[in-house]
Amino acid sequence: MKAVILGGTSGMGREIARRLAERGDLLFLLGPRKKNLERSAADLVARHPDKVDVAFAPCDLLRPEGFSEALDAADAALGGFDTVIVTAALFATQEALEADVDLTQRLVTANFANTVLFCEHARKRLLARGGGRLCVFSSVAGDRGRKPVAIYGASKAGLSAYLEALDHKFHAHGLSVLCVKPGFVRTEMTAALQPPPFAGTPDRVATQVIRAMDRGKPLVYSPPVWAWVMRVIRWLPRFVMRRIGF
Repeated sequence: MKAVILGGTSGMGREIARRLAERGDLLFLLGPRKKNLERSAADLVARHPDKVDVAFAPCDLLRPEGFSEALDAADAALGGFDTVIVTAALFATQEALEADVDLTQRLVTANFANTVLFCEHARKRLLARGGGRLCVFSSVAGDRGRKPVAIYGASKAGLSAYLEALDHKFHAHGLSVLCVKPGFVRTEMTAALQPPPFAGTPDRVATQVIRAMDRGKPLVYSPPVWAWVMRVIRWLPRFVMRRIGF
């Protein structure tokens, strides 16, 4: 696997990068901060000096004008990539988003519009060379309109619909699209929040995601129990959803 990882310097993306490096896959890291990229690349090489030589380039979801240049750098370093993994996203609580329209604009733009744009850049490159893998992190928050995650969930709902449509349209052309829907995961991004039931960890998510990519699956919930939880939630009547706080 020759994998480009947007978001590979923290949380679930970092754990996926570590697992892929461990098995000898070639990696190229993308992220907004040069120091984090340097530190993450050095960590991967130090852990597996005989297996990997990790390169990187800056790429910020809030600066779409840099997407093409970043993927050019990845192509040059890897000799053509066959896998693109997107774990990067913005998160904020519903209360914070309701209080700050500028924050809402940045989050919705990064999580939906600019993530779709980045995926379109990646999709065209992958299809031009006969196909490949596109693995993108959405969220269980996008499966149903819910009070605690109304705005964040909306951004992920749009992304999930886009990824499903990509799978329908381009699967026959060799593009394998995996939509990852984690529940709450204990990462730096969620450190200030109280973990709910079924909270996941980056290492378990990484294990599931890599297995799903290798098997060509189009969708994975992590932890798996969320597939059953959200199946129930999707079928609850609206009057019930109005009353509960989930």
